[in-house]
Amino acid sequence: MKSAQQLDQEAKSLLAGLPETLSAKDRLAIPVCPMPSQDAHARCRNMQEVALGYSEDQAVLEAKRCLNCKNKPCVALCPVSIDIPRFVQLVAERKFRQALEVIQESSLLPSICGRVCPQENQCQKNCTVGKSHKSIDQAVAIGRIERFVADWARENNVSVEVRIAPATGKKVAVVGSGPASIAAAADLRKAGHDVYMFEALHKTGGVLVYGIPEFRLPKKLVETEIRKLEDMGVHIETNYLVGRTRTIDELMKEDGFDAIFIGTGAGLPKFMNIPGENYVGVFSANEYLTRSNLMKAYDEKAAQTPIYHARRVAVFGGGNVAMDAARTALRLGAENVTVIYRRTREEMPARREEVEHAHEEGVEFLMLSQPVAVRGDEKGRVCAVTVRRCELGESDESGRRKPVEIAGSDYDLPFDCVIVAIGNASNPLIKMTTPEIEVNRRGNFIVNEETCETSIPGVYAGGDIVLGAATVILAMGQGRKAARAMNEYLKGK
Repeated sequence: MKSAQQLDQEAKSLLAGLPETLSAKDRLAIPVCPMPSQDAHARCRNMQEVALGYSEDQAVLEAKRCLNCKNKPCVALCPVSIDIPRFVQLVAERKFRQALEVIQESSLLPSICGRVCPQENQCQKNCTVGKSHKSIDQAVAIGRIERFVADWARENNVSVEVRIAPATGKKVAVVGSGPASIAAAADLRKAGHDVYMFEALHKTGGVLVYGIPEFRLPKKLVETEIRKLEDMGVHIETNYLVGRTRTIDELMKEDGFDAIFIGTGAGLPKFMNIPGENYVGVFSANEYLTRSNLMKAYDEKAAQTPIYHARRVAVFGGGNVAMDAARTALRLGAENVTVIYRRTREEMPARREEVEHAHEEGVEFLMLSQPVAVRGDEKGRVCAVTVRRCELGESDESGRRKPVEIAGSDYDLPFDCVIVAIGNASNPLIKMTTPEIEVNRRGNFIVNEETCETSIPGVYAGGDIVLGAATVILAMGQGRKAARAMNEYLKGK
């Protein structure tokens, strides 16, 4: 693995050798600029950020690969519709402040989206450069360039003024402080409404704070983005559990809110309902990551909660949360971490980069395997997992081939900790206290696809509470869609 200094020097040399005016052929010949990162053997035992970010020259070189397509295929798959070719072209010209202005027309979270969004399944999937090379790996690294712009602005104390429309006299509540809520609150405030954000926990940021580990998303960045909302005039109140502190009905009828956006996420962990899941040492990924991320269990001097120390950890699942849990377990001292997944690596829903990072750090993968029981010792603590081999059958509705269990193939593997990372369901609290809200069989809110309005007039919802487990940028897209509809609704009130 090359050091950050070596990669930066290579970028300088390549830039120096480019002609002043680049043809499409010249741009296609520029190689992808790798992302500098911590050495795998060092990083797997610390909580510092793994990806180190582009230097100026690296960002400029990568931006020069963009063909600036007139039909903008990348924008079509961006949930918040950032003008990608425009900001990338500005980076290529070293106009970083102007690039930030373009991004923030559509997104308040460039430093976050640039780090955690699955660009390979969104904006970069349609990239003409990648298609010309017949490989998504050759697409312009839009996310890495976006991250550079945001980091450059923060490091150079550069900010973009957000214009707030004249006061409308309307009062809007935003429930939750995750990505969907942040996007909705920003757009609603820009429109001139008085916006109040209510967060159940003691820190704002939602899944960005409790779900995504420090080594993927430093929490100081989330604090910086939340501060932008406060600077815009959004009122933020923590330790405020809507459904308990106040109900939706009370907010509207007694507290005078003209409209409400609900972005409470999907924080109710799912389990497999197999024997032994009640043994000591079995955790939901939600709890495990919250203890580490929000309560800093990894820092013994500053920890606000204890963490379960284990030597051999099994992680059930194959998504981004499973990768986060596995990599966190290594950093909390586990000697061996094994991800057990019932399909193959090709079907794993986790970002390719996260899987590669986990593999580099020493996480082991047991594919085509289904946990069917957790074993405990005489003290009721986890001591093993019974695994059943699988094979792939016909494709399901997601396009992935279904895992088929092989009868008689069970065997035991020794573990002293199990982390279940198979997804989350919606918290039922708001539905329990607001029966008029319609939900589907999974507990997700049913909304109008065009407006994100729920079954209650004036109440809108977006993000994981509607989509189930989704990405940061998809949640933001719903927050922006809801805000547009809410603005129209409030005009008519």
